[in-house]
Amino acid sequence: MALQARSITVERSGRRLLDSVSLTIGWGEVVALIGPNGAGKSTLLKALSGALNPTKGAATFAGREMWEIPPAERARVIGVLPQESSLALPFTSLEVVSIGCQAGGAHGANSDQVARQALAEADVEHLSERIYTTLSGGERQRVHLARVLAQLWNSRNRERYFLFDEPTSSLDLAHQHRMLSLARGVAAEGAGVLVILHDLNLAAQYADRVALLHRGQLIAEGVPDQVLTPDVLDAAFDVTTCVFRHPGLPCPLIGAFDKRSVVAPHPLLEVG
Repeated sequence: MALQARSITVERSGRRLLDSVSLTIGWGEVVALIGPNGAGKSTLLKALSGALNPTKGAATFAGREMWEIPPAERARVIGVLPQESSLALPFTSLEVVSIGCQAGGAHGANSDQVARQALAEADVEHLSERIYTTLSGGERQRVHLARVLAQLWNSRNRERYFLFDEPTSSLDLAHQHRMLSLARGVAAEGAGVLVILHDLNLAAQYADRVALLHRGQLIAEGVPDQVLTPDVLDAAFDVTTCVFRHPGLPCPLIGAFDKRSVVAPHPLLEVG
């Protein structure tokens, strides 16, 4: 069983946001979705979550189209971490995470226990009694991570999927890595993870597969070494890239600069 986009096309206001995109998120893997702004990454994530109906094609889970699956049933299988939340009510962080528990079917004493465990996993247990609206952007993001973890907590040992839309955008360096280490952790437990990233080096380090969208089309897909190459990246992002082997990890290391700027060669890049 898998979460799949099957030849999805999305058109809105005369614009084609996605053009016949097919992608499979398997159980137990992290897939990084990359691409320039406006490439269709968030649109694809919304289609996979069931929040958006494609113009053509379908998003399916275990062979069923998303529109056929009741929202309450979807919530026990698919958890979504959006780029930002419009929540403006004076809830504590613990109460926000408890919303995830309820969406996933946990109630009562079990709900409180799950919420506190999820806060701890997201490294925000110390914020449990703080009012959500008083938190920084990064703290709010981590609270919502805890909410999504709590939502799918009781689905452990069953098929479940996490869809993260730019989860590191508001985080400091340490919490970016903690967030993606946690994504790797839930994948190791058997979950499927789709994560939209702008930092190519984070994608290289944490993803099993990388999918590159450009102008609504999936133009490259594969392991990081296959997708994160100068030819592919230069064409997609309109930059000049240098790709090396990471000195301490088995993955590529990417450097980039604006191809229109005049940059003197770095001594380490000179040959001969």
